[in-house]
Amino acid sequence: MITIKLCLFASLSEALDTREALIQLPPGSTLSSLKSNLIHRDTKWQALNDDRILCAVNHEIIGQPEFMLNNHDEVAFFPPVTGG
Repeated sequence: MITIKLCLFASLSEALDTREALIQLPPGSTLSSLKSNLIHRDTKWQALNDDRILCAVNHEIIGQPEFMLNNHDEVAFFPPVTGG
C-alpha cells in the first residue's frame, strides 16, 4: 500500500467537511483511481469530478487523470482561484 496526504481547500473543504486526510491506496494508483476510491467510500466525494476542480501533486498542478501517485505524495484539490 502507498499512503498519500489528501488536502482540500476553500469551498471544497467546506462542502466535503474535510481539510486533510491520510489515504491508503494500492501501488500503481493514479489521480483517477484516488477519486474513484473516495467516491466509493461516500458519494459526497462526487464533487471531485467537477471539471472546474484543480489538482496539485506535491505543489505542482497536474492535469492528467492517469498521473501515477507515489508513497508520501501530497495531493491537493481546490476550486479555481480568482483574484483582482
